[in-house]
Amino acid sequence: MEILKTVDLTVGYGEPLVKDINVSLPERCLLQVLGPNGSGKTTFLKTVLGLLKPLSGKIYFKGVDITSKPDVVSKVFGYVPQIFTPTYFPYPVTVREFVETAYMLYRSGWPRIRASKSVEDKIRSVLELVGLDKSLWDKNIWKLSGGQRQRALIARALVYEPEILVLDEPLAPVDPSGRASIAELIGSLTKQVTVIVSSHDPTILLRYTSYVLLLGNGLYFFGSPDEVLRSEVLKVVYGDLAYAMDKHIHIYDHH
Repeated sequence: MEILKTVDLTVGYGEPLVKDINVSLPERCLLQVLGPNGSGKTTFLKTVLGLLKPLSGKIYFKGVDITSKPDVVSKVFGYVPQIFTPTYFPYPVTVREFVETAYMLYRSGWPRIRASKSVEDKIRSVLELVGLDKSLWDKNIWKLSGGQRQRALIARALVYEPEILVLDEPLAPVDPSGRASIAELIGSLTKQVTVIVSSHDPTILLRYTSYVLLLGNGLYFFGSPDEVLRSEVLKVVYGDLAYAMDKHIHIYDHH
């Protein structure tokens, strides 16, 4: 079943960054959104999420027009934005509290009953799903490693029970040694939800990727990895900074 579709979607801030994007995704797949800095990756994601109005075009969820309707989008999308790791945070919050707060806001009605068994079960289920060790659940989230915190952020997005999970540069705050395990987690989530991931380098998630949306120089290319990640296509966006060889993608995109 087609879960997400964009029709002639033009994104940008006043002036178009990319025009007439047409994307169609089935349920439970992974889409990588690729491109150099300034190509429109985050702008595309925020437009789909209803955080930015498209300059033109439409966005459909299961055939229903959700263009510029963040109240509707919030019920079916989970979102993990790009984050920076602060040296301090103005208030202490444990991983459990961080996820629980999101869940309590998600549930209808107020005041909400804390510490009920159903809440505890839900928090436990998402933290176990993302593979975060139980010994970390009551630890200050700002004292976790980049990879551990990213798992907590993904758990927080999943507690809303989304049908589409959007991750903006989820591997960026993770050290190289932990990226493979986070990539494996992201790939495993496609058994339950449709996942959209923005990235600078497709390689680590390539084995889990069903579709690629490549943005650059005001252009877009959409299709399977074999269709998009070809040398002649990559050169249009990256010039001599990228090439494909024996299904290995090499992109020299330092940021």
